[in-house]
Amino acid sequence: MKGYIEERAVSIANYIIEENATVRQTAKKFGISKSTVHKDVTERLMQINPALAGRARKVLDVNKSERHIRGGMATKEKYLHQRGVQ
Repeated sequence: MKGYIEERAVSIANYIIEENATVRQTAKKFGISKSTVHKDVTERLMQINPALAGRARKVLDVNKSERHIRGGMATKEKYLHQRGVQ
């Protein structure tokens, strides 16, 4: 594996842990795709630093379990805003 990919994987994991960030937020911050973020954290990082990968994975698992709630809240805000504008 190339050195810059390893560095990116570690940087991504640290960002996810420190900011409690979602895959989308991380992808936007680093200018890469969601698939790349996921692959870096779940596959590449396991080979580089399994402990860090586990900590990042815990954050991503919590975010995944809460995403349906966030989506519902976003939809609610959208319709409340539309109702207020009319």
